[in-house]
Amino acid sequence: MKSRVSAYDVARKAGVSQSTVSRVLNNFPHIKEGTKKKVLAAIEELGFTRDEIARSLAEKKTRTIGLIIGDITNPFFAESAGVIMGKAAELEYDVIICNTNHQDDNLEKSIKMLIGKRVDGIIIAAVNRYSKKIKELYEAQFPVVLYNSSIEGNHANFIVLDNEKGAYIAVKHLVELGHRNIAYISGPSKFLTLHQRDIGYKKALGEYGIPYNQRLIYDREFSYREIYQFAYKLLCSKDKPTSFFVTSDQMALAILDAAANHNLEVPKDVSVIGFDDINISSNQYIGLTTISQKKETMASLALEKLLLLIEGKGSISMPIQVVLEPKLIIRKTTGRAN
Repeated sequence: MKSRVSAYDVARKAGVSQSTVSRVLNNFPHIKEGTKKKVLAAIEELGFTRDEIARSLAEKKTRTIGLIIGDITNPFFAESAGVIMGKAAELEYDVIICNTNHQDDNLEKSIKMLIGKRVDGIIIAAVNRYSKKIKELYEAQFPVVLYNSSIEGNHANFIVLDNEKGAYIAVKHLVELGHRNIAYISGPSKFLTLHQRDIGYKKALGEYGIPYNQRLIYDREFSYREIYQFAYKLLCSKDKPTSFFVTSDQMALAILDAAANHNLEVPKDVSVIGFDDINISSNQYIGLTTISQKKETMASLALEKLLLLIEGKGSISMPIQVVLEPKLIIRKTTGRAN
């Protein structure tokens, strides 16, 4: 078996010292351009690759981060993960991605695995609001940043949307279009983001004097099939809703599907508003009205703040807590109530 090419081999080929090779590899300034070109040419000719394990031992960093998301099939998570992975690559960080399917046990297993692989820090996009594990990591000063997620109390670094305000704006938009029979499609309130959206929904109803009707509420596990069936059944009822507020664009598509199978026109017969502003929402054939989570900003900030913690440029004595403003994006799935 051919032996691995070492930095010593590169140095000998280029006619420089090993320390010069190291400085070139680490982009040190004040290296003569001619010397740099010789080293890079030797690297190319010999097919040298850096020993990342040795590098991590020397630097006491792996330049690897973990990314834990709730559901890889949900475009919001996939698209925001893409932003994080792209920007991390530009900064020469590798990303190990884990999918929990919104299960607490899977979250704990993922955290344990990532720490075992000596990641420098972790970004988490879906976590139980009562999670003790996140609190423990925070108190141990292990770099962790949550995005689109948080926990109760003051023991977490997070980047989130003002979810209560976002839900309030969504319902207000429907009410101002004349809707009063507004169905609400959410998920388990064990997630703080959804709990806050519940509050925003109820707040808007209360301010406009609209009674809260449990018959119109779906608050169970995220399941396209179950949400479709719930919406289909509601749309069969005598007192069917004139509109739906859905806390996920992905699940809003299930409502559009159910409406289509009832031969109902959107928004003439029923209005639908989502939450997230995933890429497909702006497709001209869908045109989903939604609340933008500013996913690119949220994901970028999560990575930026995590790297500040990893590289010691940010204090972790006080939590990093950023709340973004929601934005209503009106497209073609909402209209005046009949």
